[in-house]
Amino acid sequence: MRLRVLSLAVALCAAVPIAAGAQATPDPAERILVPSPVLTLDWERLYEGSLWGQRVRDDLETASAELAAENTRIADSLVAEERALTDRRPAMPPEAFRAEADAFDVRVTGIRAAQEEKARALGRRAEEERQAFIAAAVPLLDGVLEARGAVAVLDARAIIRGLALIDVTAELGARVDATLGAGGTQAASDAPADAAPDTPPDAPEPRPVPEGAAPVPPAAD
Repeated sequence: MRLRVLSLAVALCAAVPIAAGAQATPDPAERILVPSPVLTLDWERLYEGSLWGQRVRDDLETASAELAAENTRIADSLVAEERALTDRRPAMPPEAFRAEADAFDVRVTGIRAAQEEKARALGRRAEEERQAFIAAAVPLLDGVLEARGAVAVLDARAIIRGLALIDVTAELGARVDATLGAGGTQAASDAPADAAPDTPPDAPEPRPVPEGAAPVPPAAD
């Protein structure tokens, strides 16, 4: 009887499907924390995947779209104004037309410079947000180092080959989101006092934000 029960138990276990896929690719947050003296970190993936980075991306996309729409409205208005001046030219003294045309050109140049400065300001804002994020996130690495018994964190791009378990991008990302949230000035000011003011040596260079603004066309002579 005992052998028959044992055989039945074995048969039932064999009939249960095993979710091999779920076991093969565990969620990064659920990985076992393997002690290692050296850890790796992907700063780009950390920032882009964080609540802070997502908020900055959404804000900049909105601002860029608004600037592009503003440039389009300005360009349409200037084209209409230029056309109206051209239509009035036959009835105007040459000196009067030249004076208005010169004034128009000066105004177009000023408007173009102002709009281009707005686009550059968006690029500066993106870099400032990234620098503030890094300054606020660096001190949180101390907890990861302590948890892993590590003494150093290297840029993942500098590693030729290494175990995936020593990458702490997801681990630090969870701490960053829980501590800093979507970020901003207040989050940066609430970061630990020893936050690094500059990008650490192993952090990637900030990528410029694509400019979505169309330049204002110059006036035709």
